Amino acid sequence: MKHISSLINNNRLWQRHNELANHGKTENGGVNRQALSNEDLHARKHIINWLKKLNIEVYTDGAANLFFRLEGINKNSPPVLTGSHIDSQPSGGKYDGVFGVLAGIEIIEALRENNIVPKSPIEVVAWMNEEGSRFAPGMMGSGVYTGTRSIEDINRIKDDNGITVSSEIKKMHSSFPNLEIKEFGREIKCYIEAHIEQGPVLELEQKQIGIVTGIQGKRTFKIEVTGEENHVGTSPRIVRRDALVSAVNIIENLHNNIWDNEDVTRFTIGKLIVEPNVPSVVPSKVVFSIDLRHPDEKILIELGDKISQICLDNSKPCTVTTKELVHDKPLKFPEKMVSKIESFTKKLNIDLMRLPSGAGHDARYLHYFCPTGMIFIPCKNGISHSPSESVKKEDLVAGTQVLAETVWNFAN
Repeated sequence: MKHISSLINNNRLWQRHNELANHGKTENGGVNRQALSNEDLHARKHIINWLKKLNIEVYTDGAANLFFRLEGINKNSPPVLTGSHIDSQPSGGKYDGVFGVLAGIEIIEALRENNIVPKSPIEVVAWMNEEGSRFAPGMMGSGVYTGTRSIEDINRIKDDNGITVSSEIKKMHSSFPNLEIKEFGREIKCYIEAHIEQGPVLELEQKQIGIVTGIQGKRTFKIEVTGEENHVGTSPRIVRRDALVSAVNIIENLHNNIWDNEDVTRFTIGKLIVEPNVPSVVPSKVVFSIDLRHPDEKILIELGDKISQICLDNSKPCTVTTKELVHDKPLKFPEKMVSKIESFTKKLNIDLMRLPSGAGHDARYLHYFCPTGMIFIPCKNGISHSPSESVKKEDLVAGTQVLAETVWNFAN
């Protein structure tokens, strides 16, 4: 049999990325398709519509993860699973997550069109809320599926408008009444996720494929600084409990204590909410996020454990609370998975290199559930989570070809 990768419809694959980007399209050419939003709902309908004539099973689960199944000869065999996510950041691009889902869709569609049946089933998944922008923390769908998180815990989480995850999952289920809702934790033979690198290494090294060796560790926190509202024209500084002034002092000291001269640590305050957020009132409350990442677990623990005390030491005259949301350890994917993906890439004569992932992915939680690997393609200037996110068509195709060979071989 010729390479399965030769069956990929390159133009269809490319065009579908552009089509799906219309759901949540922003004026500056980006994508705002946050988890469980109406834009997310319409994108799901669009993908299902592509496949409705191909007799490919579509189903969901209690977390509104979306699955597409190409049946195998051995129907009772655990499936080979591939995919990623289709939710975006508010300032997202066309390819983050979407590439992994659409590459998987293209593979099972090409196999179906050519009447090729794998020994084991092949499934494609769009995980719910990988990004964590609307509902924090991220990677909810994969976390619940693998048992890392409970559905009860995520159901209670609210967005900034007070809307719960539970209500939005119900919206998804009611919008697709014909989809079977299956249980979590179904056995998986292995999981392979294709993704854009979201960094500059592949482009700088002029490599078309990255074989991902692992993912660096991550801790996230929610910090709440509480002061007191007062009139800005009549309250002298000595009596003010200005939550924003205290928050700025805390943030400055966090940066001074967390950043390292080697620039290995990744420390970000990406969200800051001020209340009541009006010009003539002293701020009474500030809530901000912390995202801390490092490839060394010992250092990640050391740095993360400093945060609460730094906040307390620099909050006066206000009060402060610190809540840790996520602590994900650094991980290494199994060498067997890494070397096999590497060998399939070499057979296609595509330039490759091994590299770790600085970003988090759903593959993190699948790693503890089944043999897992990842495939990266370059993105222009390493930019992601931005309307400027861009990839070359030939790299998109190459990544899908490597994924196709990998998925096919694991399924047979």
